[in-house]
Formats: sequence, structure tokens, C-alpha cells
Amino acid sequence: MRILLLSQFYPPVIGGEERHVRNLGAALAQRGHHVSVGTLMHPGSPETELDGAVRVHRLRGTLQRLSGLHVDPKRRHAPPFPDPELMLALNRLVAREQPDIVHAHNWIYASFLPLKRLNGARLVVTFHDYGLVCAKKNFMHLGARLCSGPAPAKCLPCATRHYGAVKAAATTLGNWASSFAARRVVDRFIAVSHAVARYNGLTQGRAPYEVIPNFVPDDVAVLGPEDACLRELPGDGFILFVGDLTRLKGIDVLLQAYASLNQAPQLVLIGRRVADTPTQFPPNVRVFCMWPHSAIMHAWRRSLFGVLPSVGPEACATVIMEAMASGKAVVATDVGGMPDMVDHGETGLLVPSGDAHALANAMQTLLKDRALLARLETRSLARVERLKAGAVVTQIEQVYRDVLRPAARRSAVPAQHGSGQPLCR
Repeated sequence: MRILLLSQFYPPVIGGEERHVRNLGAALAQRGHHVSVGTLMHPGSPETELDGAVRVHRLRGTLQRLSGLHVDPKRRHAPPFPDPELMLALNRLVAREQPDIVHAHNWIYASFLPLKRLNGARLVVTFHDYGLVCAKKNFMHLGARLCSGPAPAKCLPCATRHYGAVKAAATTLGNWASSFAARRVVDRFIAVSHAVARYNGLTQGRAPYEVIPNFVPDDVAVLGPEDACLRELPGDGFILFVGDLTRLKGIDVLLQAYASLNQAPQLVLIGRRVADTPTQFPPNVRVFCMWPHSAIMHAWRRSLFGVLPSVGPEACATVIMEAMASGKAVVATDVGGMPDMVDHGETGLLVPSGDAHALANAMQTLLKDRALLARLETRSLARVERLKAGAVVTQIEQVYRDVLRPAARRSAVPAQHGSGQPLCR
């Protein structure tokens, strides 16, 4: 098959979604498919380059030129509505690559929707968040609690608090329009967890979808050379958090819980500092920013266990898979896609979101009961096989084959809506 992956960001911009698209492209190319990637232009990167067997095309969009619209100038997001310049660039790219399948990830799909009927490519869209219904993508109402569902009286004030009035109106209204069109045009949605399918409204609608998790490469646990930054780590046996150092990831809850532990090893935080990152940390907490991925995998191997206390509904946290592949148990919150990956008492421990006391108790349990910790580690290594490329990419290929069949056209009965079963039980 000829496959065009669309992603608003791509390495050297690094994040879970970007790494997923890169790994997917490499895995598909290894399986004999012709794979190319369309992504937004990143300063200092070439317009076209080969990433292994995958050709990467960096495209310009009108809104990306307006730096004042973006909080982070290095992450100038695609809008949830068609961008005129990006549409033209995508049209030229499709004419050049002649894909059978266009597989878009998140909002960049909106600039392809008007082109869908102009060519014969099938459109698959993966959501790694809640952007089909939420203008902020995180499904948190006013940043404080899980949203009960979209409604004009809720969404506009919530988005205004996040973006400001003008950007909120454009983003919210544009997202509603694109979502309405997408549910009628997209050949198949992929949700990376059951929570993503549910909160995006796919379980209540007629749009065909599948629940297929993100994945890690088959050789993810094979460690490369040690980076110099690893010398800064404390001795083996620390507690490890990896992710943005933000309230939404539960940093404040984690620090509060950690402060109440008895005889705890050091806590290591590796991630990106953002606007609400705490400015001070206890002396036994080590903070490192923007480490290379290879160094993070070494850190997982040296850690005692991982912790991911997100307050918001994580869609499908790659860091949990990487911890499991490193033979580590994880303490996580029971929101979003985390219950899909962490089997409580089998591969890790789940606690209520925002509950520092419950988080501290779970962490203390693993510190005291090393026999339990060893059992969780063993089961994590076994369960993560279902979350590696060899298992997951096969499911994505099947989606491609399904939508290419004549019977899979939008006039047909919608596809089976996922298995309804946890992803890695």
C-alpha cells in the first residue's frame, strides 16, 4: 500500500504522538509499504528529507506564520479548521505521493477534509486526545475537573479562559464544524483508548471506529550507549516520573504525596517545564529537563518503579508502556486510558485522580512490599508484548485493508465498534 501519514509535528519536535507517528511509519515501511509523512514546517528543518525509508515533507500553513497565535513558538499547532495554505500544500503532496491511505493524526485532518472527495485515497484519523469534541483537547472543564460533555454554554467560556475570547471562538466553532464534517467523511476513526472513544462521542454515534492503542517498538527495551546526562542520576532504586511538569500531569499531587512517605528514595522528574511548573522542589527531588529518549529508557531501567499521577484523563500514555517494557511497575491514576494499560494489582496500582493520600499509600506499599513489586514487574514484562509494534501495527494494517474494500465505503453499515475489552488484559 501507499500510505501518507499526516501529523502536525514530527521529530525533531518530540512528544508521545510524534514518536508514535515516526515509529508507525518505520514499522509500516519495514513491512513493505511505501510510506511518506506530511507535517508542519519546523524552523531549521529541511522541507524534504528521508527518515530511514520514510520520506518526510514539511508543509507551510497560514496560521503557522502568525507567531502571536501560539504560546510555544516551537509548537505552532494546526487549527481545527481548514488552513488555506496548508490545504494547497496537502493537495500538492497527495498529487505527488498518490496514496491509497491517508492516515491523519489529530487536527491536521481538518485541512485535508475538503480534499477528501477530490482523490481516491481513503481517510483514517487517529485521535490521541479529546480534540474531536474539546477545543482544549484535554476534556477538563475550566482546567479543574473532568468534563461531563460538550455544550455551547460550557465550551465557549472554558475555551475563552484558555485561549482568550477571539481565539476561543474561532477554535471552538471551527472544531465543531470540522467534527460534524469528519463524522460523515472519515472512513475510519482510531481511538487510542476506550476513554478517547467514549469522550469523543464515537461510542454514541454511527461513525465507524476502532480502539487501537499506541505502541512501542519491538526493541524498545534494548538500551543504546549511555548519555552523559545519566551521570546526574542518583543511585539505582529511585522513583521516576516522566512527562510535562504540569498540574494536569499531577505534579502538585505527586510532590504532596511524596512528602508524606517514610524513608523514601529520591524522586526523579524528567520532563518539559511549562507555565504552571512548580518553581521550587524539595531537596530530595531531582528535576531534569528535555532528556533524549535513549537516556530516559536508561533511567527507567535504573528506577525502582514509575508514577504517573495525572489529574486529567491521559489518552494512552506511552511512558507507561516504556516503563512496562523496562520491567517496571507503575502507580497511576484511574482516569482516561490508564485503566486500559494498568491492570490494578497485576501490572501496577491505580489510585483515584487528585488523591494525594491514596497515591502516597500506593507508593509506600511498593516501597515496603518488594515481593509484590517483583510480581508486578514480571507481569508487566509479559503484558507489554500486546503493546509492541508487532502486535499493534498488524491491527492498523487491518484497518487499512478494511477501508480499501468496496464494501467499506461510507454508504455501507458502519464497522464493528471496537472489542469493548481492555487493551492489555
